[in-house]
Amino acid sequence: MEFEYLGEHEVKNIKEPVRVYRVLMGSQTPKSLVMETLELPDKPSIAVLPFDNMSGDPGQEYFSDGLTEQIINGLCKVSNLFVIARNSSFAFKGKSVSIKQIAREMGVKYILEGSVQRAGNRLRITAQLIDAATDYHLWSESYDRDLEDIFALQDEITLIIIETMRIKLTVGEQARLWAGMTTNIQAFDMMMRGLDAWNRVNEKDNKQAQHFFEQSINLDKSYALAYAWLGFTHISDIFYGWSKSPIESFGQAEICAEKGLSLNDSLDTVHNLLAWNCMVKRQHDEAIKEAELAIDLNPNGADVYASLAFIHCFADNSKLAIELVNRALRLNPIPTHFYYTVLGIAYRLEERYGEAIELVNKCLEENPDNLQALLLLAACYSFLNRSEDANKASKEILRINPNFSVVNYVTTLPYKNQEVVSGYVDALRKAGLPE
Repeated sequence: MEFEYLGEHEVKNIKEPVRVYRVLMGSQTPKSLVMETLELPDKPSIAVLPFDNMSGDPGQEYFSDGLTEQIINGLCKVSNLFVIARNSSFAFKGKSVSIKQIAREMGVKYILEGSVQRAGNRLRITAQLIDAATDYHLWSESYDRDLEDIFALQDEITLIIIETMRIKLTVGEQARLWAGMTTNIQAFDMMMRGLDAWNRVNEKDNKQAQHFFEQSINLDKSYALAYAWLGFTHISDIFYGWSKSPIESFGQAEICAEKGLSLNDSLDTVHNLLAWNCMVKRQHDEAIKEAELAIDLNPNGADVYASLAFIHCFADNSKLAIELVNRALRLNPIPTHFYYTVLGIAYRLEERYGEAIELVNKCLEENPDNLQALLLLAACYSFLNRSEDANKASKEILRINPNFSVVNYVTTLPYKNQEVVSGYVDALRKAGLPE
């Protein structure tokens, strides 16, 4: 029989929370989130599930999510590990899926799960590392600590996981595990709130994330990671068309990248931000160099692989872009819509319009107002001479941005090959978008 883990629950007259399971009876087996079967990597592989918020306050959800994300980020920097990205791990949040099934769908051997209970300045954190194939608990521990001990505690948990899986760290990896972090608990708290907002990927929450990252920096002027993520909120404003002044937003992104780099030049997020900045300036070689450096610093960085693929699309290397996105998808099997957009762009460049349309529609299921995806959809329908579908996509674009102009839009496209730009612009005009 298979079982689903239903989390830890308070039980009357029992002091400690009790782990609850449900026996699965045939048709009750949860539906798979990932259709294909993923093979185990040739190195120890792990997915870190979002730690349960046991505080009884939904407002503390960002904190337990943030702790999970910090542990994932630390593990990602270890080259001898294979680590599933945050987005895929968090896809199982609140779902009753067995450990064995999660491991099978993510294509990993180990699962880390846990819980966080925060009450005032006290924390109770439990964690357990499980061999999913045997359901054997390799390690489990409970910690009762002061809130200020959170930094040392997440370091301790990360190192224990690495040691339990018998991974040897290089000197450089030991130094980079917590690069760019803070020792200011209020700054850390604001960072966690900012990441929680940024991960929702919409204009309102992106603005909220900017506020939280700015507050984090005000509390700790040396917090390199906060500068990097603040820079990415400005990049998001440009990329998704949320900025009233793209030039000003880009200037802010450059300031954040320079400040982050001056504080810590070994932080992968800073170099990824630099890569995006170089791409916007059409400095394709420099952008590729920075993204590759970010991957060296974070070999499990799925989002960085996707960013590098995006850059290669504009640098006229669409075949390589497809390879890179597929590598990112293995690390992040349940990705954000950005991955679908990048792969869709690469397919369009390869004239694989039908496949591009399929991916863009997946993207729009998650975010129906994604302007970049709708533009790609309109162009692909236009290339296929499906004028009715192209016009329908164009109407959606004008609904979102009534002032859209093909001429203005083309100035934002950092393509190296101008013939690609001309073909794309012609397709958008043909789809019915105004000059």
